[in-house]
Amino acid sequence: MGATGAARVDRRTKNLTKRLQPGDIAVIDHEDIDRVSAEALVACRPAAVVNASPSISGRYPNAGPQILVEAGVPVIDAAGKDVMTAIEEGQWLRIEDGAVYAVNGSGGAGGPRLASGMQLTPEGVADAMALARENLSGQLQAFAQNTMDYLVREKDLLIDGVGVPDIRTRIEGRHALIVVRGYHYKEDLQALHHYIREYKPVLIGVDGGADALLEARHRPDLIVGDMDSVSDRALTCGAEIVVHAYRDGRAPGAERVRGLGVEPVIFPATGTSEDVAMLLADDKDATLIVAVGTHATLVEFLDKGRSGMASTFLTRLRIGSKLVDAKGVSRLYRSRISALSMLAMLLVGLLVLGLALWATPGGTIILQLLGARWDDIWAGIVGIFT
Repeated sequence: MGATGAARVDRRTKNLTKRLQPGDIAVIDHEDIDRVSAEALVACRPAAVVNASPSISGRYPNAGPQILVEAGVPVIDAAGKDVMTAIEEGQWLRIEDGAVYAVNGSGGAGGPRLASGMQLTPEGVADAMALARENLSGQLQAFAQNTMDYLVREKDLLIDGVGVPDIRTRIEGRHALIVVRGYHYKEDLQALHHYIREYKPVLIGVDGGADALLEARHRPDLIVGDMDSVSDRALTCGAEIVVHAYRDGRAPGAERVRGLGVEPVIFPATGTSEDVAMLLADDKDATLIVAVGTHATLVEFLDKGRSGMASTFLTRLRIGSKLVDAKGVSRLYRSRISALSMLAMLLVGLLVLGLALWATPGGTIILQLLGARWDDIWAGIVGIFT
């Protein structure tokens, strides 16, 4: 089955999904498509996805391609690096039998072939995932080595908190809710609505997590990250900004923040921005740290696509029992009350209310008046149809 649409081209999937519209064709260069990127693509409802790189390299069983295929999105895989320059933004394309053709603006046929690859199938994805699972042992060994390297580099920060900057946001004695735009972050944020209202934790958005808080109608108190995936709206919402910088002090994101008229705090550290947010909350004596959308398993670390994810493992060890992972809260507390049960409860409640009214003189008068009013309404209905 073919697909036709306007091309949206970007090497970074998370940037592409910000402008991808239903019916467009996403052209990306994303090896090992992760779950979060796949879910973001599916939410945009593209006509197809053309990937310059292999969607499953075989390093580990990444769930992204399976999510796309199960959602019915055609994926042209390993189309080659040249596809990123051969296809222009907004150009109309036609996908047919694993090939990408240029067409005119009305979607007609006859244009030249621009690229070709392999269209993913459910069976092919399942076979590739099975092979990838066999490679996890090698990835685990590399992860362990990265963990030791990080521990040597950042032992002062991890053990003594050396290098954590001062901030004006008061965290001491309060809960801290750290939001990363990761797995199930929307569902878990919704499930934590009552917790946020009752405990009023310090709301910390990690890059795009700040936008996730705004989408859930919560204003972040603190935004932490390298500022590559957070909106200007979030950066100017009044939150304190902490720019995650390289260990040598370089902070490319700081220039963007200052350009918006906001002076950021600089936090030089290796590892990931979610580590920086956790270490900051812990160093400033948060009584409890609740994490939404963060990475906790080996596959999730590998999905992040960074060897530095080993830092998150050590960060979690440092914080210890103070850290509560909110991942899966929405599934844990999913309501099991059916609509029929709710209706039965409503009827029982009305019956109890009626009996209570009938037992008092005043209630009896109210019921009699309601009964007389109902007789008038029923008589009017009968009169209309007779």
